[in-house]
Amino acid sequence: MFLGLDVGTSGVKAVLEDETGALIASASRPLALSHPQPLWSEQNPDHWVEAVIGAVDDLARERPRETSAVRGIGLSGQMHGATLLGRDGRPLRPAILWNDGRSQAECAELERRCPELHTIAGNLAMPGFTAPKLVWVAKHEPKIFAEVATVLLPKAYVRYRLSGEMVEDMSDAAGTLWLDVGARRWSEELLAATGLGLDHMPRLVEGNERSAVLSPELARRWGMGADVVIAGGAGDNAASAIGLGAIRPGDAFLSLGTSGVLFRVTDRFAPAPEAAVHAFCHALGGLWHQMGVMLSAAASLAWLARILETPEAALLAPLGTRVERPSPVQFLPYLDGERTPHNDAHAAGAFVGLRSAAGRGDLVQAVLEGVAFASRDMFAALARSAQPIKELDLVGGGSRSLLWAQIMADVLGVTVHRVEEGEVGAAIGAARLGHLAATGAAPADVCRKPQRLQSFEPRATQRAAYDAAYAQWRKLYPALKE
Repeated sequence: MFLGLDVGTSGVKAVLEDETGALIASASRPLALSHPQPLWSEQNPDHWVEAVIGAVDDLARERPRETSAVRGIGLSGQMHGATLLGRDGRPLRPAILWNDGRSQAECAELERRCPELHTIAGNLAMPGFTAPKLVWVAKHEPKIFAEVATVLLPKAYVRYRLSGEMVEDMSDAAGTLWLDVGARRWSEELLAATGLGLDHMPRLVEGNERSAVLSPELARRWGMGADVVIAGGAGDNAASAIGLGAIRPGDAFLSLGTSGVLFRVTDRFAPAPEAAVHAFCHALGGLWHQMGVMLSAAASLAWLARILETPEAALLAPLGTRVERPSPVQFLPYLDGERTPHNDAHAAGAFVGLRSAAGRGDLVQAVLEGVAFASRDMFAALARSAQPIKELDLVGGGSRSLLWAQIMADVLGVTVHRVEEGEVGAAIGAARLGHLAATGAAPADVCRKPQRLQSFEPRATQRAAYDAAYAQWRKLYPALKE
């Protein structure tokens, strides 16, 4: 039996998975965010630990036999969060999270201090990453900065409290701007640009490697054995990829959640920072991944449903499962700015082409197509530095719409597959990393792809029409920005 723990922003998920990969049980605990000032987003690190222990307590109470049989634990978590520890191993302040925007000025300062940052880290300096947060702390909270002994990411702090070991995996470390992502080691040059050194960093392991052993106290609490292995684990997107079996070069998926993520596995470090593409280590040795991020994917449809005071299903139903031509209205899905390819926090959404004949269905279709066009932007950005994507799995809440899946296939020009996916994707990936670390099994034997429910092929006539519509849509962002 294997335990997966996902330390998210809004809550913690814990899952039990057996040797065959079947989900046996799950539990969750909520987490609260703190926004003490505009642009700030923080959490108390100890709340992560309390939520994790509480969720596993729930599993141990409800499924004691299965919980006691756990041999390996995997960790997944929200990336980029700066957890600053003093010499006593205790947090010096609340953790500064991935969605904290206070360090915009420090990003420019960091890039001035280290002109090689893009080459080494493979990413732009953005407020979401960890390193600019430390530059901000050094500038605005110098007494706290002077006391920093170690910087951990959220799941690494949970691991430390579960085992006493300070360890980080490559995929999560790649999101700090302190990792030499191609060489898979901490960069002294990047650390020095932030006023830190190697002694401030935890040791590094691959996601499927043994990183620590569960403490005897917690093993007794949950009725587990004396040598429960804790895997290196992964950042949330890499863990989701493990859960989806995306472990071979070329494997790709598009997640239509609140935000949108295009994830593609590569066999080499393939940075494209000029297009705001993230290039990170994957959770398995010898693999990397590229990632494009759209800030408002399914959130765009949810916004329209809220504005029209109509459930999403009722908005979609009149359109059926396919449309024969693009909507006469076009939509920019930049409701909260955009990441890939524009890296523009001030980008705004828009409907363009409204006429008196436009109806509700035209607006709904325009939203679906606007998200698909933004996804095509991400496809183009990733294609600049690696081979084009030929097919992909569609996951997340938006994947439940057959209409949206067909629009995606027509707009992107690739085969799109809807797949089985639970609500605990990152936690499932974490459990499988725990399986690999505890047993030494081959990743291909454990990280199997989910069953494909339905495949959607691009239709030639609609593809040509969408090519023309996309060319027109591409003109909107620069025109409205001006």
